[in-house]
Amino acid sequence: MTDTAPPSVATEVHQWLSRFEQALTEGDGAAAAELFADESFWRDLVAFTWNITTAEGPAQIKDMLDHTLGHTKPRAWRLAEPPAAASGVTEAWIEFETDVGRGLGHVRLKDGKAWTLLTTLQQLKGHEEEVGASRPQGAEHGADPNRKTWLEKREREAAELGFKTQPYVVIIGGGQGGIALGARLRQLRVPTIIVERNARPGDSWRKRYKSLCLHDPVWYDHLPYIKFPDNWPVFSPKDKIADWLEMYTSVMELNYWSATVAKSARYDEEAGEWLVVVERDGADITLRPKQLVMATGMSGKPNVPVFGGMETFRGDQHHSSLHQGPDAYTGKKAVVIGSGNSAHDICAALWEVGADVTMVQRSSTHIVRSDTLMEIGLGDLYSERAVAAGVTTEKADLIFASLPYRIMHEFQIPLYDQMRERDAEFYARLERAGFDLDFGEDGSGLFMKYLRRGSGYYIDVGASELVANGDVNLRSGAVDHLTEDSVVLADGTALEADLVVYATGYGSMNGWVADLISPEVADKVGKVWGLGSATAKDPGPWEGEQRNMWKPTQQEALWFHGGNLHQSRHYSLFLALQLKARAAGIDTPVYGLGEVHHLS
Repeated sequence: MTDTAPPSVATEVHQWLSRFEQALTEGDGAAAAELFADESFWRDLVAFTWNITTAEGPAQIKDMLDHTLGHTKPRAWRLAEPPAAASGVTEAWIEFETDVGRGLGHVRLKDGKAWTLLTTLQQLKGHEEEVGASRPQGAEHGADPNRKTWLEKREREAAELGFKTQPYVVIIGGGQGGIALGARLRQLRVPTIIVERNARPGDSWRKRYKSLCLHDPVWYDHLPYIKFPDNWPVFSPKDKIADWLEMYTSVMELNYWSATVAKSARYDEEAGEWLVVVERDGADITLRPKQLVMATGMSGKPNVPVFGGMETFRGDQHHSSLHQGPDAYTGKKAVVIGSGNSAHDICAALWEVGADVTMVQRSSTHIVRSDTLMEIGLGDLYSERAVAAGVTTEKADLIFASLPYRIMHEFQIPLYDQMRERDAEFYARLERAGFDLDFGEDGSGLFMKYLRRGSGYYIDVGASELVANGDVNLRSGAVDHLTEDSVVLADGTALEADLVVYATGYGSMNGWVADLISPEVADKVGKVWGLGSATAKDPGPWEGEQRNMWKPTQQEALWFHGGNLHQSRHYSLFLALQLKARAAGIDTPVYGLGEVHHLS
């Protein structure tokens, strides 16, 4: 090769990695930062920072390295597979080690400099999961008069944990988030109790309205360790996913305290532990974990609006979270306040049983058709097509994670432009029906709305057609008050009603903290969820990551876990590794602990 010949893709990556490793080995954060473009992003999931954080630009990258290189001691950087190049960008999967762990990463190079870098901690040295060649023996061969069977050991553990011995972690909430995290911690041998008020795992799905199903496809929704079988439906009905969660809880040997209510929690700073009072079998039990995880989804308590006249309304009224289904309302008049996922699902189910249904839209809403989203939005990462191309769920998760939030919308806007063009006639019919559509404030669509605010959208699986053709009545505007038999809008329109459903969303997760621990701790932690994008319901300043999710918070030993099934699966690994490191006595100096800008 001559000096004038362009270097091969592999050579380009090898040269960058070599210079990068040399700078890191020498502890020279400035030299390492010079290898990044002026517009560049280093997203770290626990490996360097014991946090989930993104450094933007060489100056922030240098600061991060100046604070972390001394104890991280990264080394052994190497390609994990052959790199690729397209449109002037070289991409490569890389492996590396730190003093305490092994990591996996992804880099994008432009003109020989890093544009994006993702680093993730995958294992803690000496605390690896017992899988593959290291899997447990299981049955104990030979003769032993003191032998304990697997069942006897499990029964003893269940009888003693929380009484004779204490869990290191207590997880409040036994939905998919708590279950996924519990499974990760089980494999890392961290004693954990999951506290769930419902009687059975999966009841948080079973008890919802009967038409509820996952709007995300099966490839997006696998749990850790056990994937859905190949004949699992693309979209899981609620009772099917509930049964899967119950099975998973049993098979993964989780210590799952169902029918148990968390009543209070207090952090004892001197002892370095929580005192968590739960009610189980009619008795109060005090658990003393070192770490407390709130796994109550991505949302807080239901937002129930207060309107004049609610106390005089003679029909049924409830929040969508308490809606049991449509069967009691055949031939009745129903008003559903809201226009997001739950509102659409409930309207469609009520229409199916013959109710006269009116949706009240109070603000613009993003709509995307399910088949269009599957093909254009998710097809390259989460689909049968992606699996055939070698994109496993785990790889898809890391590809998605490799895009920094600051620029993610730039990748999303062209996709939603395609969707808008493909379904132009559908959107035109919705707008003719009076529906107020949006594609996000910058046209970036569903994923960014979800990440920024967790609301304001609907994946259309049929209800939008009912709105477009007038089968579901649509009214726009604010609600002024209720009468004995109607909902009255601000413009004076009176909507007769036997049922009012408030599909009005949820508050921040720290609302549960206020109830369980104290309002002071809730304010100390601050708002949960959002990026600080300064868009509607996501106030600035820019955070760069999801507020308080899956990472240390301003309250010692208090964590938040949840999100959709994809996030619960992916981020449960990184939260579990943070908890395991603390349980194992590994030093975990946190870089970039999030500041509190908003209380709720």
